[in-house]
Amino acid sequence: MKRLIIILVCALFYGPLGFAADAEFPGRKLYLAVPYIELDDAYQRRSQVVFVDVRSAYEYQTLRIKDAINIPLADKSFLEKMKDLRSKQGNKPIVAYCNGKTCMKSYKAVDKCRQFDIGNVIAYDAGIMDWAKKYPAESVLLGKSPINPANLIDKARFKKHLIEPDLFEEKVATTNALVMDVRDQFQREGIGIFVGKEQRVSLDDATAVDKYLEQAKAENRTLLIYDQAGKQVEWLMYHIEEKGVRSYFFMKGGAHAYFNNLRKQFVR
Repeated sequence: MKRLIIILVCALFYGPLGFAADAEFPGRKLYLAVPYIELDDAYQRRSQVVFVDVRSAYEYQTLRIKDAINIPLADKSFLEKMKDLRSKQGNKPIVAYCNGKTCMKSYKAVDKCRQFDIGNVIAYDAGIMDWAKKYPAESVLLGKSPINPANLIDKARFKKHLIEPDLFEEKVATTNALVMDVRDQFQREGIGIFVGKEQRVSLDDATAVDKYLEQAKAENRTLLIYDQAGKQVEWLMYHIEEKGVRSYFFMKGGAHAYFNNLRKQFVR
């Protein structure tokens, strides 16, 4: 009964709030109990809700909804911070968002809150990219607002800087490139790929990241960067281009792809 009441209250407030599965939003099928709000409705009600960006601090600092609060889902104190936010905001709706339609973090955040009785939390699942393209005046890119949608990096442009693990490894061995492992300590688990040739730095350490970007530019060196699965580096591209680094490549598929390639070689 309590769950039904929450659903009805959300439906009354948001109008076309949804629960049905949608092919464009695979998470809606996986998280049927998670209420969501569409892009235009989220924008129209922006003054009536609190936006919570549940991505990493680095992603948040790169591109976010204006006035959004950053509470990363991966933060160990995520629930405590959400409970504190709920107590401060009374019953004001909290809208969680992440990168986009195939990102599951917004659903997971709402589902987690629901399990621990943190009420009136809804997912905005179209994500930051759709928001920034349509509502640039209510977006922040690299600390500046309004933004120019033309400065948003699309998939095609990002893919131009992806290279296969074999070519990445060859460039490490045959060029004077500056190599960066940007996985966090838990993803790395002490295992480096290019030991002695790479710099290890977490993307959340903006000062250290900027140090190496500036070094690559000053020394006119190519940057070779890899993460865990080839997804985190997409946000780093904004910072690289802001620093004026011209030559840079990311390992397609990240460390996962590299080690999978090694396994295939041993299986033969």
